[in-house]
Amino acid sequence: MTNPGSKPRFVVVTGMSGAGKSVALQALEDMGFETVDNLPVALINAIVTAHEDHSIAVGVDARTRDFDAARLLSVIEALRAENKMAVGLVFVDADTDVLVQRYTETRRPHPMAVERPIADGIEMERRLLTPVRGGVDLLVDTSRLTPADLKRTIQGQFGGAGTRGMQIFLMSFGYRNGLPREADLVLDVRFLKNPHYDAILRPLTGLDAAVGAYIEQDPAAKMFLDRTTALLEPLLPLYEREGKSYFTIAVGCTGGQHRSVYMTERLKQWFNNLRSPVDVRHRDLPRHHV
Repeated sequence: MTNPGSKPRFVVVTGMSGAGKSVALQALEDMGFETVDNLPVALINAIVTAHEDHSIAVGVDARTRDFDAARLLSVIEALRAENKMAVGLVFVDADTDVLVQRYTETRRPHPMAVERPIADGIEMERRLLTPVRGGVDLLVDTSRLTPADLKRTIQGQFGGAGTRGMQIFLMSFGYRNGLPREADLVLDVRFLKNPHYDAILRPLTGLDAAVGAYIEQDPAAKMFLDRTTALLEPLLPLYEREGKSYFTIAVGCTGGQHRSVYMTERLKQWFNNLRSPVDVRHRDLPRHHV
């Protein structure tokens, strides 16, 4: 789907088998993109030429016979140089142990494992894709995402392309569960007074008023918000001017339940007051709280 007055988009979706490439393509198809899965690299230019007046999304798989990471990156750079379409490269990834578990649960053989252990096939594919992973526009780690989460992420990144400015994504997370790989900016709020050590507040989350009131008693909370928003306000237009269509800000505390959730919600309020709607995800919040 192409908006009047905007360039059509061409999105290449690649990444690890089992990480969610098909789900990402389906999300783009639901948004009006014409989609083609398992497209050989050699046919990318032909698809673009035939459909350059429409937004297209293609899935490129390391298993295709002609796959070559350097060739794929070269084709994408050439398309960008032509400047007829807005070109994006999406890489969907997940931790090796998560991929092994997914294949084990579905009893599907990994396409590159043949008669070897699943982990061997995963590592072989990862080596093939490493050069591509380093040059992507959007990296989505689905290790802790449901298919619905992945769809929302893709739709948030590419929905309404050409009608909005840079899209902002806010995410809370817990350091004990690892850094979010898709973050452009990581903010650490572990210096704030921790509600975890209050027996009444411990089972609650940063979405609860009592937790928010507790955190606000710490003078550092206001200082953090004031300094962070003062930093973001002049910088974000500069990123947008350089053509960045999305920007992910991750706010972390120890467990991802109290401080990071609350401060993420406060940043959301600030963005909304600027009339800049944002998408928010609390990565490590238990599902029944979200």
